[in-house]
Amino acid sequence: MKNRSSFCKVSAGMLIFALSTPALLVGCSGPQPKTEGAIYDTGKVAEYAAPYVSYDTNYNTEEYNAVDESNFKAVATSPLSTFAADVDTASYANIRRFVNSGELPPADAVRIEEMLNYFHYDYPQPNEGEPFSVTTEISACPWNPDTKLMMVGMQAKSMEELEKKPSNLVFLIDVSGSMEEPNKLPLVKNAFLLLCEQLKENDTVSIVTYAGSDQVVLEGAKGSDSKEIMAAIEDLEAGGSTAGSEGIKTAYEIAGKYFKADGNNRVILATDGDLNVGITSEGELTRLIKKEKESGVFLSVLGFGTENIKDNKMEALADNGNGNYSYIDSRFEAKKVLSEELGANFFTVAKDVKFQLEFNPKFIKGYRLIGYENRILDDEDFKDDTKDGGEIGSGHRVTVLYEIVDNDSPMEIGSDLKYQTGVTNDSNDLLNIAVRYKEPDSETSKELNYPVTTESIKTEMSDNMKFAAAVAETGMLLRDSEFKGKSSYDSVVSLLDSIPNIKSDTSKLEFLLLVKKMATLTKEQ
Repeated sequence: MKNRSSFCKVSAGMLIFALSTPALLVGCSGPQPKTEGAIYDTGKVAEYAAPYVSYDTNYNTEEYNAVDESNFKAVATSPLSTFAADVDTASYANIRRFVNSGELPPADAVRIEEMLNYFHYDYPQPNEGEPFSVTTEISACPWNPDTKLMMVGMQAKSMEELEKKPSNLVFLIDVSGSMEEPNKLPLVKNAFLLLCEQLKENDTVSIVTYAGSDQVVLEGAKGSDSKEIMAAIEDLEAGGSTAGSEGIKTAYEIAGKYFKADGNNRVILATDGDLNVGITSEGELTRLIKKEKESGVFLSVLGFGTENIKDNKMEALADNGNGNYSYIDSRFEAKKVLSEELGANFFTVAKDVKFQLEFNPKFIKGYRLIGYENRILDDEDFKDDTKDGGEIGSGHRVTVLYEIVDNDSPMEIGSDLKYQTGVTNDSNDLLNIAVRYKEPDSETSKELNYPVTTESIKTEMSDNMKFAAAVAETGMLLRDSEFKGKSSYDSVVSLLDSIPNIKSDTSKLEFLLLVKKMATLTKEQ
């Protein structure tokens, strides 16, 4: 039987004390200007960051899925490249945490697509009646003179009307013993208090916690009852083992009970991923979350902590649960995810989004997808509506990079076929980008196609592409990729320094400072 406990209210004075305690929260002001957050003369990168401490690797039990980088493929034998969209950003924030603690991240903690999608890019808004726009740019590749770099940018429509609809939110919070550390449960509380500031009066909020067993701390509270919700959050304490699967089941059960047919229904899971009681294997968790997502409830996973973070389990939950995955390393990041980008992270405009690129062998003989290794699909899965894709939120951006080898390149691309047919098509398109998606309340996909012509080839990179190329190059350096070519941190810094307005974006300036720290750490190894 589930233990449904009540919560203890705290006084306004206690709440103010909690919000003003530096160990818990550095400031509690409203939205800050975009240019704040980076301090130029000291190299600090987040005004609201909790103290970063170096961890003892002897006790590090963090877990990451293996990332096997995609190799070059021959267009003659593999003309199609198919993968699911991914808007997760956890990897970048986790990398930042490592670097600020004086460590370089393990290679498998580096997912280049999540680094790319952490940042904002200036993509055009969609045409009227379309959920998103897709644009392309092709230019010289900074690290390989024999290839070109192609950027595909997707911009989802910002749907203010959708964001005004009522939300049914279930906060599923891990309060097990592993969450006792200052950068875990205290930061979780701060994050959800920030989210409470965004609640609308007609929203519904429930809170489920789990440790040795699950507890329903608050059920069906109205968004107008913000003091009650905040008091329940403040009263949370950590202790016990981690029976996450039971908490997941209860959270979805409650989300179903208060389901809003014309609203936003979402479970928000906050955890370090260290599930050690009940269903604990990644495979079993994947099967559980696939079953629960059939209810029409979406999922957001927020990762916290160091040393025992189970990134592999949190990524699997988000990827298989119609969801997204963010890593919260500071209040600065909590504000970004739960306030500044609330619409993108919590209001879905398209689900099961898939890409399929078809390269024309008349012009291109090879290609390599950079990142998205864990999102690659079989080509036949593209038109199969039972196969899961990615979820895109209001105003979300998706950035994809390919190295492409044109027919004039001296680079050789191997082929597994003994006999090949010649190029017989008359198309002057370089390639075609097909995108399939479902509307949030539909199970039938729609398809859009975007032919790419020579008009996408640029003699000089745009600022968008310069930054994306610098991010990808950094990811390859961190992974010590066999495809990094002549990459170096110096070349990354030079590329970033060539972007005139980089200091006007806090996150991009922060990245420049991090790259310089990475260079120093690499030299010290």
